[in-house]
Amino acid sequence: MQQRKTLDAQGSFIMFFLCILWGLQQVVLKLAAPDISALMQIAVRSALSALMVYPLIQAGVRRQLWSRSYLPAGLLVGVLFALEFYLVAEALRYTSASHTIVLLYTAPIFVALGLHWKLPSEHLSPLQWSGILVAFGGIVVSFLFRSQSGHAMQASVLWGDLLALTAGIFWAATTVSVRLTRLAEAPATQTLFYQLLMGGMLLLPLAGITGQATLSWSILSISSLLFHTIVISFASYLLWFWMLKKYLASRLGVFSFLTPVFGMLFGVVLLNEQIEMNFIIGTSMVMFGVVLVSLQGWLKKPAPSQAV
Repeated sequence: MQQRKTLDAQGSFIMFFLCILWGLQQVVLKLAAPDISALMQIAVRSALSALMVYPLIQAGVRRQLWSRSYLPAGLLVGVLFALEFYLVAEALRYTSASHTIVLLYTAPIFVALGLHWKLPSEHLSPLQWSGILVAFGGIVVSFLFRSQSGHAMQASVLWGDLLALTAGIFWAATTVSVRLTRLAEAPATQTLFYQLLMGGMLLLPLAGITGQATLSWSILSISSLLFHTIVISFASYLLWFWMLKKYLASRLGVFSFLTPVFGMLFGVVLLNEQIEMNFIIGTSMVMFGVVLVSLQGWLKKPAPSQAV
């Protein structure tokens, strides 16, 4: 059995690189939106990535994909995955990529709350509760303390922010569902396949129904599809699952606060987005809260027998 270890220089570099890639996701989606809607991009990348992941699934695992033991849970996480990214696509229509990625990455807070509710072994410590309170305080600051100029525009941005926050809740629901079902024992490629397959099956027709299936072939639209299909949904997720097998998950989770930071920076540089002071303060509080929740794993010494 391969024993998980703490982060070394190689693992830290890979996680830093992954956070940069994930920080680019929403920015590239919005950048290419004039040529291909964010919803259509997500739908196409999910369908194509599912086709790429399927051959990597071992023969024995392929047989259990459609078994009664795993299929209901697989359909559940697939639907939750599709709902999450539908909300992300809709959020990008109303608010900035910077707002979307920060609010999406509130998911660890909701995961901690969900597992605290469902699993006695995951009860929150006083440190984690303080992190959750700080994070929710940051959300309040981000939502409430806004400038009064452009009431209609502010209402539109607020709606987009609410959609992004809800997407984070659905992401958390997906994580909790995986943890509480048979998928917790399944290979990562099996869970990823369910999510990508259902994402493609549900979001492609939804893009057509909502009038967002139009596609203008351009260097930007093609580059975005290649980036999201090959680099994000296929390579980065498989690399992430490899990291989870090699390193302690609690050590990897602390890096999560870097992704929205990179997302905000890319939004400013590539999309010329303006970040309000209240949102900067609120984001800092949210990320600090996420770190406090994740720190619990650092404070616990791993048992010598902890292995994959």
